[in-house]
Amino acid sequence: MSMPPEDETTAMPPDVRFVKRLVVVLTSVMIVGVVLIVGLLVARITQTPAPVALPDSIDLPADTTPEAVTLARDWVLVLVADEILLFDRDTGALAHRITLP
Repeated sequence: MSMPPEDETTAMPPDVRFVKRLVVVLTSVMIVGVVLIVGLLVARITQTPAPVALPDSIDLPADTTPEAVTLARDWVLVLVADEILLFDRDTGALAHRITLP
């Protein structure tokens, strides 16, 4: 069974052909985009994290008990009862004391 030849009565109008091509192109772009995103996620997840550089020791002032420690790029912040102590991340030396109200 062969297809009858397309003549002017059975041919698709130009608008429909344009929409058909547009759907094919957009579907292809979406598939490539999803594959690219999945590939980037897999590549990012499988990377080993950078090692955290910490000072060898931090000397807290006498009679202080740390309640929380936060690591920043250049600082180690230690929260004690009524103060925030800022230590230099490279040397571990006390740089600032901020009294909380």
